[in-house]
Amino acid sequence: MKPQFDLASLVRKNILSLKPYSSARDEFSGSEGIFLDANENPFGTYNRYPDPRQKALKKALSELKDMPQEQIFIGNGSDEVIDLIFRVFGNPGTDSVIICPPTYGMYEVSANINDIRVIPIPLRDDFQLDIDAILERIRKDESVKLVFVCSPNNPTGNTLRDIDAILDNFNGIVVIDEAYIDFCPESSHLADLRQYPNLIVMQTFSKAWALAGARVGIAYAQPEIIALLNKTKPPYNVSKLNQEAALKALSKKKTTQYRIATILEQKKILAEKLPTLSFVKKVYPSDANFLLVEMENADAVYTHLIEKKVITRNRSSQVKNCIRITVGSPKENRILMNELKKMEQ
Repeated sequence: MKPQFDLASLVRKNILSLKPYSSARDEFSGSEGIFLDANENPFGTYNRYPDPRQKALKKALSELKDMPQEQIFIGNGSDEVIDLIFRVFGNPGTDSVIICPPTYGMYEVSANINDIRVIPIPLRDDFQLDIDAILERIRKDESVKLVFVCSPNNPTGNTLRDIDAILDNFNGIVVIDEAYIDFCPESSHLADLRQYPNLIVMQTFSKAWALAGARVGIAYAQPEIIALLNKTKPPYNVSKLNQEAALKALSKKKTTQYRIATILEQKKILAEKLPTLSFVKKVYPSDANFLLVEMENADAVYTHLIEKKVITRNRSSQVKNCIRITVGSPKENRILMNELKKMEQ
């Protein structure tokens, strides 16, 4: 039987006792008045500090996701969210995190920055979680404080199954990165937050919402976890411009839905056309906005495309002879296929 979850036992002691910085906009959150409290320049359009709690953006997300605002954290990109999770829950030089390569590289980089030991438990040959190996390591190694999984996974593109087996048997923090969930036919794990108090679900505005340049990441979790992230983050971690960009995107849901539908249709076309090339050995199934493609010689294909100003991602270091191809616009995808066909001539 799974023991009772104890959040306080997982949090670094200095974070538990941390008194957060109180910014001028924390102490007075009104929108009208003569502001002489924050040493701002009285002139200009963006002369005032942004809302440190991103209340308008959280309200919009709350309505979209049917999630209480107290369960929403906004970060300066998902990378800030990842770093904060390590800073809140990982004791440097003591605790460990399980990651499941091939996967998003920032989990390992951020763990290393925070001096958290990385325990890689690779995906199986079918790119699914090795649940038995993960649970065995959790059972034997008390240093394991966190598990990071990406679903749909980057760079493989597939949805990971059986994550609930980890949640059912682990009382540490489980982070599910759903950066590509809007392209996926499977449901989000947001509903699982009701059942699992140790779960953090990450999403982002970078992919489906077309705001990679704005750097707006999201974490959904229990209010107690969100409160810990809020008190650990810098006071003004998300700029006013970025909050406004995210709110504008949320106000144009039909545009986003149309773009997603276009990307999914284009992905289907690419998945059908790529295998017709003699040097393409396999196109892996994908629930994301990209395809992982196995080539006879990925390095040669990647170099050829670079020379033609078509930029893909060589993932051979993670999956042998594989290139990750992001689904572009119809025009971009036609150029990609034309350049690849030239390699057969």
